[in-house]
Amino acid sequence: MNIQFKKGALELCVLALLDKQDRYGYELVQKISDNIAISEGSVYPLLRRLTKEAYFTTYLQESKEGPSRKYYHLTDQGREYLYQLNEEWKVFTNGVNELLKEVASGE
Repeated sequence: MNIQFKKGALELCVLALLDKQDRYGYELVQKISDNIAISEGSVYPLLRRLTKEAYFTTYLQESKEGPSRKYYHLTDQGREYLYQLNEEWKVFTNGVNELLKEVASGE
């Protein structure tokens, strides 16, 4: 898949996953990778940036399988940003889909 498509969608995917529950970085990578081919290295810079922009808070939690894990928690500001991005995504994808339908039907 085109790298630019992925970059645009990755931020929305991370926010959406954290809207449902707190998660740690590798868990986010795995969950997204189940649906979209991404590299682990593309998620962590995004998490740092979104944390710096106050869309997430972080906390450490003990793990039974190794060292403590850093969990990300969506803030109210992050949730508002998610809803805004989601609306923009719907408008954008609807527009693209309509254009593709027109081209496919020969209009």
